[in-house]
Amino acid sequence: MIGWTRFRERAWSGPLLALLAGLAAALAHPPFGLLPGLLGYATLLHLLDDANPERPLRSAFWRGWLAGLGYFGLGTWWVGEAFMVDAASHGWMAPFAVSAMAAGLALFWGLAALLYRRLRPDSAWRVLTFAGAFAILEWTRGHILTGFPWNLPGETWRAGSAPSQAAALVGAYGLTWITVAIACAPAVWRDGRTGKIALGAAAAGLVGLYGYGAVALSRPLIQGPPVGVRIVQADIKQDAKWDAAHFSRIVQAYVALTAKPYAGKPADIVIWPEGALPAAINDYLAPGTWVRQAIVDSLSPGQLLLIGGYRYEGSFERPVYYNSLIALRRTDSDLELVGLYDKHRLVPFGEYLPAERLLTAIGFKSLAHLSDSFTTGPRPAPLSLSPDLLVQPLICYESLFPGLARRDSNVRVLINVSNDAWFGVTSGPLQHLNLASYRAIESARPMLRATPTGVSAIIDAYGRIAPGAALGLGKSGVLDTQIPGRGGVTPFDDFGDLALLAFILISGVASVRPQVRKTSSSIARRGNLS
Repeated sequence: MIGWTRFRERAWSGPLLALLAGLAAALAHPPFGLLPGLLGYATLLHLLDDANPERPLRSAFWRGWLAGLGYFGLGTWWVGEAFMVDAASHGWMAPFAVSAMAAGLALFWGLAALLYRRLRPDSAWRVLTFAGAFAILEWTRGHILTGFPWNLPGETWRAGSAPSQAAALVGAYGLTWITVAIACAPAVWRDGRTGKIALGAAAAGLVGLYGYGAVALSRPLIQGPPVGVRIVQADIKQDAKWDAAHFSRIVQAYVALTAKPYAGKPADIVIWPEGALPAAINDYLAPGTWVRQAIVDSLSPGQLLLIGGYRYEGSFERPVYYNSLIALRRTDSDLELVGLYDKHRLVPFGEYLPAERLLTAIGFKSLAHLSDSFTTGPRPAPLSLSPDLLVQPLICYESLFPGLARRDSNVRVLINVSNDAWFGVTSGPLQHLNLASYRAIESARPMLRATPTGVSAIIDAYGRIAPGAALGLGKSGVLDTQIPGRGGVTPFDDFGDLALLAFILISGVASVRPQVRKTSSSIARRGNLS
């Protein structure tokens, strides 16, 4: 006890504990799944309450930022792997990119901590103020500069688990508020009777999450007409795509898996991932090319092929590039275009450069070796593959965003093509799988997910992956399935982030009410004295 007291007296103990709190909260996320790490939020709340009384707002921001640095440092370290694909040219940027990304994202946690410290009431119900401050800044993180809602606190729960089912009610942002409010409650258990009530309410909330989830998972899904699907994962590493000598091998790998004999009825739809072939769609699908013919030969007449890749429009001098998903049907002897989807939500600094004119003028674009930006496609809308089959594509990064796609009750399945090969055999692709699965839960629609190197998966409308329904990292093969069943229209489908707004209003009331009561009491006392 004496040792702990001496430790807490050290000026660096608060910042160190804040950093460790963020690391603990990050470890609660899949693939680690150490749920006791959620107590990092309680630790952070306590540290903010204990901020330097001489400079409380500055101290709170600093501690919140350090917690965010730990959280995002562990949660996004795999970004550095993308720079090692061409290590000779870009490897030197990896440590700077990882550090800058974690430090930049941590600013949102610093601002959340500052907001909490500024508004916190002198009551155990400050846990609601803390949850509200974090929910506001996490929502902001998911929207500014196209947003980066990676590892929202509400997505700590493994997709498909009982607590994750609440996303169908309130979405991932609403579940963030609930998760943080529950997780930080142990910090106020010493606050007398109110503290014990707050802790009891948090325990009841946790039981409610598991209870509702258990009931939701017991409901049968609605099965539609059988539609066979084959997902192709060729396990082509990203560095191989930069070598023109490998192009023929890559094409042959995909067409061989596409043509692989079926155990039963052939698939109606074949799905290749984003960036399957390292060339422009316009070029390799041009009439008369050997690649087009190889694809034709790998399909049966009537089969559909969905391919993710880039394409261009416009003149040779000023081409406009899109990251797209193209749907093709095999006819008797050729391919016909069925539909086209262009990616709407682009990755900042990866697929487009914010403030491009300014950063190009000061030399940032050439320093970072950034190529021409992609052009934003229209807001995501369903793609009709046949008169009775409507699907909702989401390309890579788009699967992070709650409610991005238009709500359409006729959509039968979400199709997520992604190029996670950039991030190698790291925690990044495993995290991405968990986050993408939340879009299935929110919409009560199954998801078919195709990646070049893993994890490709068949995800049901509750976010679950059945045994044998996934191809892990570094695996080559196919997944043959029928489109799984779907659920009904979810409250999140109907109301979007309205639940989040209601939660933030509750946080606002919890923050303001003690101040109002204190002011009213003060006025009453002055009235009695007079």
